[in-house]
Amino acid sequence: MSDANYKEALKLAQKEYRACVFKGKSPFLPVLDDFLLGESVSTGIDLGLVQIPADFIVGTKTKGRSNAFAANFMPILDEDTEFAEKWKRLCEAHETEGIRDPIKAYEYMNRFYVLEGNKRVSVLKFFNADTIVGNVIRILPEKTDDLEVELYYEFVAFYKLSKINFIEFSKKGSYSELQKVLGKEADEEWSEDEQKQFAAVYHYFKQAYISKGGDRLQSTVGDAMLSYIKVYGYPELMKTDTADIKKNLSKIWEDVSLQQDEEPIEIKSDPSEEKKPGVLSKVLPQIIPSVLKVAFIYDGTPEGSGWVHEHEKGRRHVQRVFDGKIETKAYPNAMDDPMKAIKQAIADGSKVIFTTTPRLLQVSLRAAVEHPEIVIMNCSLNKSHRYIRTYYTRMYEAKFILGALAGSLTESGKLGYVCDYPIYGQIAAINAFAIGAQMTNPRAKVYLEWSAVKGAKNAAKSLEEQDIHIISSQDTARFLEDDRHSFGLSYVRGDILELLANPVWNWGVYYEEILRRGLNNSLKSEYESSSKALNYFWGMSAGVVDIVYSQNLSEASKRFCDLLKESIKHDLCIPFLTPLITQDGEKIGEDQKSLTLDQIISMDYLVENVAGTIPRYDELSPMGKATVDMAGIEQSQDSAVDDEDGDEK
Repeated sequence: MSDANYKEALKLAQKEYRACVFKGKSPFLPVLDDFLLGESVSTGIDLGLVQIPADFIVGTKTKGRSNAFAANFMPILDEDTEFAEKWKRLCEAHETEGIRDPIKAYEYMNRFYVLEGNKRVSVLKFFNADTIVGNVIRILPEKTDDLEVELYYEFVAFYKLSKINFIEFSKKGSYSELQKVLGKEADEEWSEDEQKQFAAVYHYFKQAYISKGGDRLQSTVGDAMLSYIKVYGYPELMKTDTADIKKNLSKIWEDVSLQQDEEPIEIKSDPSEEKKPGVLSKVLPQIIPSVLKVAFIYDGTPEGSGWVHEHEKGRRHVQRVFDGKIETKAYPNAMDDPMKAIKQAIADGSKVIFTTTPRLLQVSLRAAVEHPEIVIMNCSLNKSHRYIRTYYTRMYEAKFILGALAGSLTESGKLGYVCDYPIYGQIAAINAFAIGAQMTNPRAKVYLEWSAVKGAKNAAKSLEEQDIHIISSQDTARFLEDDRHSFGLSYVRGDILELLANPVWNWGVYYEEILRRGLNNSLKSEYESSSKALNYFWGMSAGVVDIVYSQNLSEASKRFCDLLKESIKHDLCIPFLTPLITQDGEKIGEDQKSLTLDQIISMDYLVENVAGTIPRYDELSPMGKATVDMAGIEQSQDSAVDDEDGDEK
């Protein structure tokens, strides 16, 4: 039997050899020592005994026997060689009692190169082993800004917590995002049982993914699995078999396929871009003759939340504007059971559903997958999901103007800024405020505090204690809190509080524009014509962002702000004119060019005149964590290596 096995392995080797030669590639195993020559790499880090994914064992550490194998690790030497006899004996040992001795290998960029045990690897690969036990030494590459290297260092940090080495991603931030969607803290280690369960779940998912044709995509199994978990959740995936996973994958396959796109999001910056039938075209042919029912799903009540209050004003606005054509209904306090609220809205006849907070993103996505006949739009930024649209405002434009106003008014040069959550859009708002302040006052420094860490009152109090009297706080008032620092740009000194100006979200204008274009069939048919996830990111030019002034602000300051507003509307004033200088001294962008909207949305750094930091996940309040889980900026986990002892830290 071993003779027959060797003949079959030899055929596989010869086939691989010919294929490699045809493609102009080396037909033999790659040698780690060869392509590490001249590179700056670490001394080895001993990982101990590791279950190595067989597919990830790709070559040898030294030249040695590399030419005895084809590139697929199958033996290529003739049957009458001593090598062939040893391979056959190993084959017999595996079939009778199993190969137990671990190999010795080096890991570099999560690929493994064998130092001892090449024939063992060859035999086990021939028998389609999933994993091979080995003692592993890790070699770290020099840190660079190359995407592959950055992804690898994210993997190293993830591996330190999970000891999982078989899942890979193609996009930065995915390892830390996986940690989040599995319900783990950023630095929480995995138990052995969790590791084993995840390995089993991954195995079943991979089978379903490949049988669906996933191996023909450029994205990874990990990319697809992360997308799946975002829709269905990890607990449900754990109890789902391969057949059901495959069915569910069919429902979200466009979303899975989208992960291979380097730019999966298409950003709509202005409603004038949409001219043809569009976002509601899937349902409008059936509903134009009758009243269109539209649902608004809230995570609180208008009486208890300024954010909900503003969206409720928007709902009432469109109800008045489209009286007789559109019927709206609000569903408050949906966080108790968000899917129940969405299902109730659908049962009530709603054909369009607005879920008005990033906290409702995941359940919105799940509902959109299960109900493709319903248009569901979520109020959030930069989530690359094909089946729902997201919408948000360019609030950073208003913050830039308020920063310029604050810079012109400060005597000390010290300004305060209270932000709520480190989510997409908020970092841009902080930076825009700081850049605006620097424009009118080169000495201006913005001191940053977070309400999701300290609470709004304590954050504002901390700024006052630093002798800071002009403070920008949250964008909407909290009507039930006795909190005088809860919104707007204010002058604060002791018992004196003067509101100067307040940024406003004109959600009524936003909703009116979306629904009007839907009703007259003039909104472009993006879903049919685009393969990307669509994000509506409108600003002052669309009338969805504005600033209101208090009577405390001088007429001269009002005229100054109005001038900036008009300049931004007509692209004469660019808040993020490059280059930008970060806190670390890094230069972002080229001279006299604006950042792209995607660069603005995904900011994960603070500019040079901001004093403060972006909080860690474990510093956030429970609501802060819940919000960041859905729409938080994706800062990659980093790891460092002590050059003296080679230990990861």
